[in-house]
Amino acid sequence: MTAETHPLAPIAERAAAPAALTIPTAGRLTWRAATREDVPVWLALRNHIMRVDAEPYVETLEEIDELFDGAWRDMAADSLLGFSTEPADDGALVAWAQVDSTPGDTTAVRAFTWGGVHPDRRGEGIGRELLAWSIGRARQLLAASGKEVPARIVTYAEDAAPASRHRLYEHAGFGVRRYYSDLARRVLGPDAEPIPSVELTGSLRLAPWSEDLDEAVRLAHNDAFRDHWNSQPRTREQHAERAGFAPHLSCVVLDDAPDVAALLASPDTDPETAAALRAGEPLVAAYAMVDLFPSDFEVRGYSFAITDILGSRRAYRGRKAALAALTANMRTFADAGLQYAVLDVDTANPSGAYGLYASLGYTKTTGSRMYSIEL
Repeated sequence: MTAETHPLAPIAERAAAPAALTIPTAGRLTWRAATREDVPVWLALRNHIMRVDAEPYVETLEEIDELFDGAWRDMAADSLLGFSTEPADDGALVAWAQVDSTPGDTTAVRAFTWGGVHPDRRGEGIGRELLAWSIGRARQLLAASGKEVPARIVTYAEDAAPASRHRLYEHAGFGVRRYYSDLARRVLGPDAEPIPSVELTGSLRLAPWSEDLDEAVRLAHNDAFRDHWNSQPRTREQHAERAGFAPHLSCVVLDDAPDVAALLASPDTDPETAAALRAGEPLVAAYAMVDLFPSDFEVRGYSFAITDILGSRRAYRGRKAALAALTANMRTFADAGLQYAVLDVDTANPSGAYGLYASLGYTKTTGSRMYSIEL
């Protein structure tokens, strides 16, 4: 059945938001919202959980602190920390939850839930009640969005996460919607294969990322991912959140002489890009933005950088612009003395990216999955 024959009910009705949230009672914890002052202990708990669960990364102080910078978030309402009341624990942080709904969502509105419980306190029902709180808050955020489009509540888990976590999500009504593969390719060392050369044609030119090109990158990203499931446009503020961003390893492909008339006439050209073209702003045809987290080197057992977002504008697909950007990434990683290039890919990516990465020597190291409740 199509949306035309079965129109969506109003978002307020579909979200079924509770008037008030139920604070967990399991574990006899005291609960309150997170503050910026909690960042060090919050980070310590999150990373302890990750190490115990053998997740392939840890988080940084910058990543947690950045949560308090997004003006669209209300951390007083969107976060919850649970502290021990046992005298011997000296008020230690035991559990946490945070919910986020990004402002750029247009064709679908999403609320993301995150959380965890100290491994020593699992089995007490804390995680189940904390997830129920998170789902309730997610429903409130979706209802408050007023966006009459499809909606979903989202969470993620590593494939190798404890089975209890996967069961927790399933029992709460989440279903697996997407699978992701973490891919790595050796770029430095005696076993490394040569990095292929990619020649750009016409007026396309490879260039390092620079601040004056950042808005053009955002517009290119929104265009490139417009047809990717669960991807939504990034606002300038969302795009500015970049803990771990490595500008010296990132690059873009510019079109120095774009066919402005043809682009403006194309129905695929979005209004923001059209305005930038009329203003004579640079046009980024493709981009490869990189994250670098040295704290993860010990976890993985090797040094690496991550091509975090890679894409090509729809009008430039088939011209190898994204491939040129990716191979440029690989060279900068090798030149920087890093051992591996890493990226994450949706196994159902419509652009055929998975096969492209495999042809470049990327192989799967770990996997994760996206769970959602569709509304």
